[in-house]
Amino acid sequence: MLNSFSLEASEIKNLIIYEEPKKYVNLSFLDDKNNELKLNSFKGNVILLNFWATWCAPCKEEMPSLDLLQENNELNNLKIFPINIGKDNVNKASSFFNNLKIKNLNLYFDNPETLAKKLSLRGIPTTILFNKKGDEFARIVGSIDFSDQKFLDWLRKYD
Repeated sequence: MLNSFSLEASEIKNLIIYEEPKKYVNLSFLDDKNNELKLNSFKGNVILLNFWATWCAPCKEEMPSLDLLQENNELNNLKIFPINIGKDNVNKASSFFNNLKIKNLNLYFDNPETLAKKLSLRGIPTTILFNKKGDEFARIVGSIDFSDQKFLDWLRKYD
């Protein structure tokens, strides 16, 4: 049986909502100084992991709207982590952000244990949403306009 959010969100392109949230253990990624960050340390927030690479044209297209989502004051409990999985170095990833005038997001990188593999990514961009308990409740496969009002209204219900 679908929950009410699924029905309301059915018009949002590329959005998959799970009836039963998926549980994971020991998910981590790296910041731009190679420090490991554990996903479960952000419990209590809605977490958005956006997987991208500098060579990915759809990633380039959606990144400015993701940057705007970061500064949306109506989503106080949303934590956004754009995670580079293209094996790009910090300088190349920083140049990508600078060229797109990304000013609200920080750089993060997949770790050698490959978070992308643990989460069964099939392509990029892919965005994975975790609820306040730290369970995956939705996934966006492909690019999306993060400033789309239908998406914002849907996301606000979880924040």
